[in-house]
Amino acid sequence: MKLYDYILSPSCYKVRLMAALTGVKLDIRPVDFHPGAEHRGLELMAINPAGSIPILKDGELILTESSSMLVYLAARSAPEWLGGGTAEEAARVQQWLSFSHRLTASLGGARLHEMLLRPGDIAVLQAQGITALRELEAGLVEQKLRGMPFLASRHPTVADIACFPYVALAPDGGVSLDPYPAIRLWSRAIRALNAFIEMPGIHRLHELKPEPQIGSGEE
Repeated sequence: MKLYDYILSPSCYKVRLMAALTGVKLDIRPVDFHPGAEHRGLELMAINPAGSIPILKDGELILTESSSMLVYLAARSAPEWLGGGTAEEAARVQQWLSFSHRLTASLGGARLHEMLLRPGDIAVLQAQGITALRELEAGLVEQKLRGMPFLASRHPTVADIACFPYVALAPDGGVSLDPYPAIRLWSRAIRALNAFIEMPGIHRLHELKPEPQIGSGEE
């Protein structure tokens, strides 16, 4: 199974992370995304005409959307990551998978603007990112009231892995995570998973702070 990968891409990282958590070995094919723009070259455009990465190839199967890759890896090797099998959990997983694309567009867009000088209205991107973080925070607080530390279940699912990287890297785009204690607790829970792997830029510095307390009025 081959992953066309850029080490600093959060979308690529979520696939590497899912593979690590489910015990799947990937053949990593590095892509010179920046500054080489290899993803726009003839070889990769022939595989993915959208000109984006990651790309996952397994035999004749080619996947070009990271959420579909997470589902594929889980379905193959660790179906418990797809949820508990109830209609409610399945719906929650799908809802957060869809939501993850908003994180990519807003927080990811702000990060690209700040780090790679990509065009964009940084104020709008940051505002959209903050709106998404507030929605995620509210969802996690609601889950905690149900006794569930993760987005869709008592255990982590593909939904958590789909959302985690762009949230963890929000400060790269000028968006602080300090106002969101539920998000920071959730991030700690993901980092504590067996076989969790790091990505360059996702630091543990926040773990040096006291554990966030939901409902404490922390700002």
